[in-house]
Amino acid sequence: MTGSLAVRHDVILTPDPRRVIIKLFVPGEDAAVVRTRAQALIDRVAHLDDEETTRLLRDTLDRFGARHRDLADTFRHHYDLVRHRAARARDLSPNSRLLVGAYFSHEYAVEAAALCNPSMVAHPDQTGLDPGQLRVAISLRQVGEGHVSSIGFATAIVGPGRQLTIAERTGPLAVGQRTGVRHRRDLLVAGLAEEDCDNEVAATVLDALPEWYDEAAFERVLGNLPPDLLSRSTGLGTVEQLRRTNAGSYATAFPADTVLHQRVLWPATPAESNGMEDARFVRFVDESGPVYRATYTAYDGRNIATRALASDDLRQFEMTPMRGPGARNKGLALFPRTVGGRHLALCRADGETIGLTALDGENRWQAPTPLHAPDESWELIQVGNCGSPIETDVGWLVLTHGVGPMRRYAIGALLLDLHTPERVVAHLPGALLAPDDKDRDGYVPNVVYSCGALVYDGELWVPYGASDARVGFATVPLSALLSAMVGAGGECAGAG
Repeated sequence: MTGSLAVRHDVILTPDPRRVIIKLFVPGEDAAVVRTRAQALIDRVAHLDDEETTRLLRDTLDRFGARHRDLADTFRHHYDLVRHRAARARDLSPNSRLLVGAYFSHEYAVEAAALCNPSMVAHPDQTGLDPGQLRVAISLRQVGEGHVSSIGFATAIVGPGRQLTIAERTGPLAVGQRTGVRHRRDLLVAGLAEEDCDNEVAATVLDALPEWYDEAAFERVLGNLPPDLLSRSTGLGTVEQLRRTNAGSYATAFPADTVLHQRVLWPATPAESNGMEDARFVRFVDESGPVYRATYTAYDGRNIATRALASDDLRQFEMTPMRGPGARNKGLALFPRTVGGRHLALCRADGETIGLTALDGENRWQAPTPLHAPDESWELIQVGNCGSPIETDVGWLVLTHGVGPMRRYAIGALLLDLHTPERVVAHLPGALLAPDDKDRDGYVPNVVYSCGALVYDGELWVPYGASDARVGFATVPLSALLSAMVGAGGECAGAG
């Protein structure tokens, strides 16, 4: 074991039940048609006199206003969503409508159950720092009631040396609001191919769409479909499939006055309804400049799907599906730049082997090249990556995870050739980081797991989830780690 290389820090992040958002709450939500509990509740609120209505509304706003942004606007929005249940909606006063919205709202603690699986990248704001410091953005998988995952953030400063300071995560949270997005025709083509949707209706729509299009253009094309196509037995079903596939791409944005730790990427599509899991962020750089990219797992309660996001500033985000055989399982991690003109990613398409996949000209991730299969005793169940590869002078450093007896997760390392990353040039004998007595107990016991590390000033910073109960941090000198890695011929990777 090589765990002595890594130094654990005392600084930790723990789940905070005070971090809450507001969600729509429909009492007794069911399939009843004649009279639901929602309708009865609105009737009871409508029968309150003006004095009681005003008192209740004022008390609710006073009690919860400091915990949320624009609380009255949220109540108004929730009323609009359920007002069809009101027998005499036009007769309700403005205060009654807000109070109805309050009764149809509830707080949800986004990380009450777990906080885990972090990644770390350089923060977009590097102002106001002392020499030797770097501000970092930390993405977090946060899990609340019903095991619903969302993506949250924290901000920290690393350096000089091994110093680490995490900023307080205060203030009301904000859930991103949907904004207009430019869709890609090739993503729609790839999605329909995966659904085996190939008929005259689909072909007609695809032929009419440009390479990039917005929602209005998409609906215009659907609206102009010839009646003789729509009347076919597959017509309406294909239109619905087109809409479902197209809806996999969307954009969301946060108010400019929010800070990073107040932003919550909350599930926004049916495919994400039970969670957005394990975001692996990387700062991608090409000729057009830097952009933040990430992959995450969308979960609907039964099925998983790999999604990608992109953001210039970690305030506005665009989400898109990832298509192709290389994207058919969890745990994709993007390279921070192109290699030989290729967009590459680590993957685990077979569920147990680390592979390398490349993006083809049709925006599909190709069948992967195997890199590393379960081999050592601590990883015999499965292996995968712990985030995006990190470029070093001697190769691409890949942190891995392996699963051993009693489903015990540990972190290891590989080194890939800098120019031909299909070739593994070295590996770390044993694990770099494994659960110790402080790490092993939690929501998911016996796990240390990371979604992305960072090198700064010669030090590798590894944020890690400890048994889904807390997030810890470990460091190791990059040179020491590389020197401990062994190539096929037994030489040290850092030699020379």
